[in-house]
Amino acid sequence: MGSPKSPSPEHWSRLIAASVARLGTHNPSGAIDLVPFTFAGLDDHTLVSVVDHKPKRTMKLQRLDNVRANPAVTVLADHYEDDWGRLWWVRARGDATVLDAPADEHLEALIEKYAQYRDRPPTGPAIVIHVTEITGWDARG
Repeated sequence: MGSPKSPSPEHWSRLIAASVARLGTHNPSGAIDLVPFTFAGLDDHTLVSVVDHKPKRTMKLQRLDNVRANPAVTVLADHYEDDWGRLWWVRARGDATVLDAPADEHLEALIEKYAQYRDRPPTGPAIVIHVTEITGWDARG
């Protein structure tokens, strides 16, 4: 894992402000699994997500197994509306790790971003993503 370059401030701002993004991981067959996920930015190259209380079929999540087996991940956030002149997307690639329990700083960042976590903070495993590349597109050029 190389040292990350600071991303463009506009790409980074859009990414961390997004309410939800898609997390892409490599499953055991080599295919890409995509899931929507909530996340927060910790600094200018680190994202964190924690398994929360939203209903799931199981707490043994494939995304956690995928990251443990192959830490290369992609995150995609986008904005869509009928006015196509306002469309944009940001893609971040990086290396992820799974922690059995979130650190206080992870919870603080998520609670600050999502009001839903204030009364019921997530307690599951954390995925910490060290972003090594970020790109984006904006309809305005």
